[in-house]
Amino acid sequence: MNGSRIAALGHYQPAKVLTNEDLAGIVDTSDEWIRSRVGIRTRHIAGPDEPVDELAGHAAAKALATAGLVPADIDLVLVATSTAVDRSPNMAARVAARLGIPSPAAMDVNVVCAGFTHALATADHAVRAGAATRALVIGADKMSDVTDWSDRTTCVLVGDGAGAAVVEASAPGEAPGIGPVLWGSVPEMGHAVRIEGTPSRFAQEGQSVYRWATTQLPAIARQACERSGLTPADLAAVVLHQANLRIIEPLAVKIGAVNAVVAKDVTDSGNTSAASIPLAFAKLVERGEIAAGDPVLLFGFGGNLSYAGQVVRCP
Repeated sequence: MNGSRIAALGHYQPAKVLTNEDLAGIVDTSDEWIRSRVGIRTRHIAGPDEPVDELAGHAAAKALATAGLVPADIDLVLVATSTAVDRSPNMAARVAARLGIPSPAAMDVNVVCAGFTHALATADHAVRAGAATRALVIGADKMSDVTDWSDRTTCVLVGDGAGAAVVEASAPGEAPGIGPVLWGSVPEMGHAVRIEGTPSRFAQEGQSVYRWATTQLPAIARQACERSGLTPADLAAVVLHQANLRIIEPLAVKIGAVNAVVAKDVTDSGNTSAASIPLAFAKLVERGEIAAGDPVLLFGFGGNLSYAGQVVRCP
């Protein structure tokens, strides 16, 4: 089996920016309170006429253009999301229709905040096995749709957006650009992060998630590096799920990636769930903070207390 690689990335965020000062006019909060607890300054919020598949489609189109490809070059579309309103057609099929991709396999992946890294691993496996030639892997969520805007403990966290990657086979003789995934979950703790009810609403047990992320996940992230034959010190960048700066910073330190750029897009984008990793990764690449071929740890965690991580080579 051949390995696979990320050929290009793309990202998209809605135009509307919601600041901490704006939120202070909605709920009992302040810029200082939000920054000190979660490190977020702003977030982007989609309008009622901007559905999840539109966000995803913009990010995917950008990734395709960057890769120099056309929609007909894609035969697998995977969309990681937990905020789809309808059951069918699924989000992947809607994105494929928007872009004009002819007859792809089209599947949604709902692992909430770890969705993108799960979907990326699935695309890697499909390409390695010869079941797909090129895949679009998208993380897209409209968290504003599932947020109780009167609850200051959750509404300060969320944002909307999408990020996408084009995955294709590595060139003959080229080392794989997507390393082996390390994934799992703590299903008995699934109640710690929830999007449920009618209407669906996001809720979490913040302290439980914080303790789990900062104590249990560093060793798992280091194992993901080991599966790629690297140490954390070899990493050029670390892109963790952008949940909370108070989780990202200690987790990055405990992983031991002493030479790595640590993505902190949460400060400008909030928690965009499945979109957060590809969104932050694409921005690092776009700004030139990491170079082509650099090893980057992608590590998603959160909803379902699921996690998935792999080391990839920067496109």
